[in-house]
Formats: sequence, C-alpha cells, structure tokens
Amino acid sequence: MKVSLFITCLADVFYPGVGKDTVEVLERLGCEIDFPAAQICCGQPAYNSGYHRETKDVAKNMIRAFEQSEYVVTPSGSCASMFLEYPHLFKDDQEWKQRAEQLAEKTYEFSQFLVDVLKVEDVGAKCPVKATYHTSCHMTRLLGVKDAPMKLLNNVEGLEFTSLPNKENCCGFGGTFSVKMVPISEQMVNEKISHIESTEAEVLVGADCGCLMNIGGRIDRQGKPIKVMHIAQVLNQTAK
Repeated sequence: MKVSLFITCLADVFYPGVGKDTVEVLERLGCEIDFPAAQICCGQPAYNSGYHRETKDVAKNMIRAFEQSEYVVTPSGSCASMFLEYPHLFKDDQEWKQRAEQLAEKTYEFSQFLVDVLKVEDVGAKCPVKATYHTSCHMTRLLGVKDAPMKLLNNVEGLEFTSLPNKENCCGFGGTFSVKMVPISEQMVNEKISHIESTEAEVLVGADCGCLMNIGGRIDRQGKPIKVMHIAQVLNQTAK
C-alpha cells in the first residue's frame, strides 16, 4: 500500500520526530511511504480567519501536490479536517470541487488510517507509563475520529491509562484563537492542566501537535513534571 505523508507545518518545524515516528510505524505495517515535496501549509489559519480567497491558492497547491497519491496520511486530525473543507471552499467551481473531493476521500489522520484502513489495533508497542489522552476538538468534532486512538492505546503493553476528566473541553489553542484571545486561552489551558494533574498521569498523549504544543508549553511554564507525547511517538515505542 502506497501512502503519502502530509507532515503539517507544526510537525515539520517543531516536531519532526513525530513525522519520523509516523513513517516508521507505517513502514513496519507494510506501507510504502513517499513525501510530495510540493506540500505546504493546508491553509487552515487563513481559512479560519476569513481569508477564503487567499486560501484557494494554497488549497490548489495541496490538491496538485497529492493528486497522484493513493492515500494521504497526516499526524494531525486538525489538518486532515481542513482537507475536508476544500470541497466547500470550491463549491462554485466544479472542476476544483471534484478534485478537492478526491483528495478529501483519500485523506486520513494517522490513528484513523491504522484502525479503519489497515485494520490494525495492536502495533506491538511497549510504553510502561501512566498516561491520559487529550481529545482534540477538530479531530473529534470535524473529522469524527473518536475511537481509533483509544483502540490503539489500549493495546500498548505496559501503558496504564486513566480517562481525562472533561476530555471534550478545548485546551484553548484553536490556532489563531490562542493569539487573539490570550487571557481566555490561558484560562482554558490552565483548566485542562488541572484535569490532567487529577489523573496523576506521567504522560499526556494527543494526536494533534497544535494542542500538544499549547498544553506542553503551559506545563513547562508552570514547571509541572508531566511529559507530552504524540500518539505516533507512543506507538513507535517497541519492545526491542
């Protein structure tokens, strides 16, 4: 099975190790990975800020970049959900709308691809820590991926899992929201961290680098002894 990696801006610039772990897990499961060099930002920051005309140029580039791909997999539910917005973006342009629909249909968030396409729930990972999981808003509410991460984490050897209280609440990142509404965002992430602390988890696991950057940054500022890991990093911990 041939898979094109959509790395996303945050993984590319701040969390390249997440991309590496994503590729290594997929390769162990028999996938052949390529990396279309023409990919850039998915356009979500501009789109969410109302710059739809400008976003169309970005979207066209991404559609062309992945047009020949069999599957597109990304370690971000938020960025994957943006590809699902492309058909709406081109609702008045039938040619590009059709091309956008083709991209949306073959795009998957990492855990979603493992469980729903590869039909794998146990990747042979071993990670003996006490953990909890943050459910990111875009991944659950827009992309509709809720069960796949838990199916995978429940099969990680040694992982002691505790459900996060009020897990449906936003962490306060929201992309440009955290920049425009700093005081509100700060209170939201503080509340999220208090819920994480209540689980006594050593590690917070998530599937979106944006959320992990926001929560992890605040944890560091507060000097909390909690590690933040992307689910790909957890699943790439093997019993070698």
